This record gives sequence, structure tokens and C-alpha cells, in this order.
Amino acid sequence: MIDVVTDFTEDAFLGGQLLLKQKRSGHRAGHDAILLAAATEAREGDRVVDLGAGVGTAGLALARRAAGIDLRLVEIDPELAELARANAAANAIAVEVVVLDVTDDAQAFAARGLMPDSADCVLMNPPFNDAARHRGSPNQARHTAHVATEETLHAWVHAARRLLRSSGVLTLIWRADGLADVLTALSRGFGSVAVLPVHGEAGRPAIRVLIRAVKGGRAPLRLLPGLMLNNESGVPRKEVRNILEGRAVLPLAEP
Repeated sequence: MIDVVTDFTEDAFLGGQLLLKQKRSGHRAGHDAILLAAATEAREGDRVVDLGAGVGTAGLALARRAAGIDLRLVEIDPELAELARANAAANAIAVEVVVLDVTDDAQAFAARGLMPDSADCVLMNPPFNDAARHRGSPNQARHTAHVATEETLHAWVHAARRLLRSSGVLTLIWRADGLADVLTALSRGFGSVAVLPVHGEAGRPAIRVLIRAVKGGRAPLRLLPGLMLNNESGVPRKEVRNILEGRAVLPLAEP
């Protein structure tokens, strides 16, 4: 019997509640996208925009939990956007997929139906590896998905700010050592910032930060207790398994 190797895999997320087709090579969805979805508050009827959606992992995971949202997935790569469409259809989730560069201007967004001040919620997992310290992948799609230029974060936050209505909420994930850059980017137009550090294991520095910010918010910054992904043996903790399998949400998603 001959094994046929395909260019795609079908992977289960949320404990099998979400099945996603994705390319075998290049950027592949993982825990970051599911944590981002679990950190995002959305309710039926909300217009939600997922910037840099890839194959749709974070946005579709959120839609699986929050039925009835008006979901838009924005992705620059036409091939990934087509996979996102197929994944939404395969999981019976209503969605509009838009092929667009997040750094494009307001006119380009509006031409695709993404008007200023129209979204209740934006979530995003921008490229966040520092080009000065990170050796980029020779795979161009993977490089684009992972490596940030100096202006990447500001451009993505600007796009989110433009899309969100007043008091709309931005949720994003970033590398922990870049927290100061995130707070600087959010200082124009956002407030009521809450930060959730994510640690690979107890006793080790945080590897990610999950951040919720409100357009026009005025409440002081909140630093939440850190999320420890693994126990001392390197095994995912029960709390984390519940989140990754769609049985629980993170504090940032709680009203």
C-alpha cells in the first residue's frame, strides 16, 4: 500500500468542534490563534473582524463559541483566504472573507465593505517576530506571517482603530518582550487596557501577552494574573486544556 502525501492537512481544534484544512508547509495555526479566540468577547449580532485571519482559525473558533456574530475574515494571501472560505463552509459557519492587506488605506477597506466605525470587535494576531533578531523563514508565506517590520504593529493597530466603533474592543496577541511597543501603539485612541501574560511554564518568563483594549476607553491599565500553559512536567494544565478544547474562556473574554 502506497501512502499519498498531500500538500494539505485537516486538523482538529476545540476538541474536534472545529476541523480546519491548512497547508502542510508554511505558516500553520496553533495555540496562539485558539488563545486569541478564547480571549475575545463577542455576542450574537456583533460585527467582528479578524485581521490577518490566515485559514480562519481564530475567527472561526470565536464563531463556534459565539453563534450569530457577523464575522469578516481579512487575509492578504489569496490561497489562505480561499482555504478560510472552504473551512467556514465545511464547519457551517457564515462568514465573509476579504482579500486585503491590513496596511491598506481606508478607501481600500471601504471598497470591500469594511467601513470606518463599523465593527464591534476586532481580533488580530499580527506578525510579531523582530526582523532584527529573528531569522526569517525562506518560505515567503511563513516569513510574512511571522516577521514584523518596524511599522507593522502601528499599522495594524491603526487599521483596528479605524474599523472599530466608539467603545469597540480590540483583542490581540503579541510576544511578551514587545509589551512596551504594544502599549505605545495603543496609546493613541485606546484605553481601558487589560494585559494577560502567557507563560510556557511556572517560574519562566512570559512568552506571549494577550491584550484587550477599548476604543476611547478611560479606565486604568489592568495587569491580570499570568496564564501558565504547562505544569512542571511540561504537560498542558487542565485549565489550559479546557480553553484549547473550547470548554472555557480566558478572563479577557468575560464581560
